[in-house]
Amino acid sequence: MSYTLVTTAFFERRARKFLTKHPDLKPRFIQTLEQLRSDPFDPSLKLHALTGKLQGMQAVSLTYSYRITLTLQVTEQEILLLDIGSHDEVYG
Repeated sequence: MSYTLVTTAFFERRARKFLTKHPDLKPRFIQTLEQLRSDPFDPSLKLHALTGKLQGMQAVSLTYSYRITLTLQVTEQEILLLDIGSHDEVYG
């Protein structure tokens, strides 16, 4: 089973800016998106639910310092990518 990744204009802008600042993380970013597409529940992604003002969203770890926040709609087989950045940028 494969999931569809859906992005927003906000996410695309943030991803472009993030990858310009961190070109070394581009292969990891691509690998993370491919893993999300094939199995978002793979333990290596460290998918976890968020609380507080981000309740209802999840996040995956890109690296120890960087996260991608997303909404996972399992029934529709869709993953909506919302934001990318450092822990403080994404959760702050």
